[in-house]
Amino acid sequence: MFALYKKEIQSFFFSSFAYVLSALFMFIFSVSFVTAISDMTSNTLKFTFSSIFYNNFFYFIFLIPILTMRSFADERRGGTEVLLLTSPLSVAKIVAAKFLAILTVYIMMLCTTLFFPIYAACTGQVMWAPLICAYLGFFLWGMVCIAVGMLLSSLVGNAIIAAIIGEIIMEGLLFLDRFGSSALVDSYPKLNSLVTWFSMQRRFIFFSKGIFRLEDLVFFLSTGAMILCWNIIIIEKRRWSRG
Repeated sequence: MFALYKKEIQSFFFSSFAYVLSALFMFIFSVSFVTAISDMTSNTLKFTFSSIFYNNFFYFIFLIPILTMRSFADERRGGTEVLLLTSPLSVAKIVAAKFLAILTVYIMMLCTTLFFPIYAACTGQVMWAPLICAYLGFFLWGMVCIAVGMLLSSLVGNAIIAAIIGEIIMEGLLFLDRFGSSALVDSYPKLNSLVTWFSMQRRFIFFSKGIFRLEDLVFFLSTGAMILCWNIIIIEKRRWSRG
């Protein structure tokens, strides 16, 4: 499993792929950071980064499908999926290795943003508890989106199509909050509670405010695990169909 994990990591960092995505994310985060500072009326640098994380996920959600689109689609397109599925590794380990590799890249991208709160702490004041919770919520939300992107990559044989469908689905996940607050859904309390319960955006808001709730942590972890299980089932079915 580690060999496959290492191979996947190398496929990201031995090319310009991960570096371009990281640079793009850093650019977006930098713009948000500078904008937040320029909008301040006080000379004291004091904020929690919650709005920066919240706004940046809207843009970062465009990058996640690009990060995951090649995970299985390229294997099918390049004909290497047969070799992968006939290897001694179980399907669960194959999916786990690819997932952990993408998650590692995602964590490294998040780590690059640590420069901003460190800089803010040196020149002003940072509320660390909400910041840590915001990082945790951002990580968990991204983890679920990575699992979704991998699932789409395993279903679609073309990486570009997988990325496009991923963009649509992830934008739909962001739309749940607005849909839940619409007049139509508000008129049906049970439907409203169901829609808002599935809203990851609403759960992230608690993290961004420094509020850690066990139910939100369980929701993100269980949702990510369930999607990965679907991925394993789909790959396992394709493995058996090949004999």
